[in-house]
Amino acid sequence: MKTYKTLHSFGSDEYIVEKSTFIGYAKPIKSEEEAVEFINEIKKKHKDATHNVWAYTVGETMNIQRYSDDGEPQGTAGIPTLEVIKKEDLRDVVVVVTRYFGGIKLGAGGLVRAYTKGAKVGIEAAQIIEKVKYKEVGITIDYNQIGKVQNEIMNMGYTIKDTLYTDKVQIIVYSREEDVQSLKSKMTDITSGTAELSESESFYLSEKDGQIIL
Repeated sequence: MKTYKTLHSFGSDEYIVEKSTFIGYAKPIKSEEEAVEFINEIKKKHKDATHNVWAYTVGETMNIQRYSDDGEPQGTAGIPTLEVIKKEDLRDVVVVVTRYFGGIKLGAGGLVRAYTKGAKVGIEAAQIIEKVKYKEVGITIDYNQIGKVQNEIMNMGYTIKDTLYTDKVQIIVYSREEDVQSLKSKMTDITSGTAELSESESFYLSEKDGQIIL
């Protein structure tokens, strides 16, 4: 899988409807065990809450999907929370919506809307990002080439991770996997073939609106 959507980090937010407080929590996870651990943490934190509804997906194809209404009427809480995750096409994500009952019943439709919004505010606080496959490209050059090479890298829109100064200069660049050959060809051209080029194994970096988030 070249790209997929997930969350950047832990996030939470809350809102009130008909005196009931709904607190949305969301977090990226790497396994079902991590999801369960997070759910248990929130349940412990809010053991006095009326309900701690949860849902999560694990795997590149969302092959693991779980949810719980935690005592709310069937279909009014866990499924709406899971549907928010699926609608946003998020992988490896857990969401918990905690409810403190305010004394006014919301009805089935009201509960669906409330838990949907609770999941959304938690997810928005955690920040949706895209995971994209990258490689590190090492460009080793002579000192007299550094200005030209750095300018070209920046003009092409690449991000420089690091610059190492020894008897030569090594510039380490983050490149999307599909752009590696283009970058290496350009570096070969502008250094008349004198640049020493290397590339790492592929790995995922986070992007938001096309920009790398580290």
